[in-house]
Amino acid sequence: MTDSADPTGQQPESPPVDKPDTGEFQTATSLVLVNTGHGKGKSTAAFGVVLRGVAQGWKVAVVQFLKSGEWRVGEEKICRQLGVDWFAAGDGFTWNSDDLDESRAMARGAWDLAKRLLSEGEYRLLVLDEISYAMIWDWIDTGEVARAVSERSERLNVVLTGRDMPQPIIDVADTATEMRIIKHAFDAGIVAKKGIDY
Repeated sequence: MTDSADPTGQQPESPPVDKPDTGEFQTATSLVLVNTGHGKGKSTAAFGVVLRGVAQGWKVAVVQFLKSGEWRVGEEKICRQLGVDWFAAGDGFTWNSDDLDESRAMARGAWDLAKRLLSEGEYRLLVLDEISYAMIWDWIDTGEVARAVSERSERLNVVLTGRDMPQPIIDVADTATEMRIIKHAFDAGIVAKKGIDY
């Protein structure tokens, strides 16, 4: 009989057999999720939630704070086909910008749109993709974002993504996840791949 321990010598964890205690659980009208960290997968996870929302018949919108309409990302193509309202309101990566003042103005315009969508009650799910950058660069006010998310229409679920998400946003979130790099192809000089990265 072979040893069931893994190669590191650690014993495998046993699967749980006791049901979790759900006595204190409650149903939320809506949730706020944050995907942050320096690892890959923040936006990808958000778009997975988009697919779940669409499958439930929800009206869904995405506001992208960095990517411009010139990007032809796979998730935008398929989400538009599924009826998602998609607003690529950014100016692209800042290192490609010819005018950072214009990039800032576009980010503020994206926030004005997002603020309206947060309060109107038309949607059941809103993704604010890469919004953290606009806050950490002081292009939009973090406190204002936290307030608008907290005071959103009652049934609107919100997902906010981006590295270094400011603490006030994490504080208003119901779930916050940090993606951590273990290994990334870019570090080996491999550029982003269509169909995998965008």
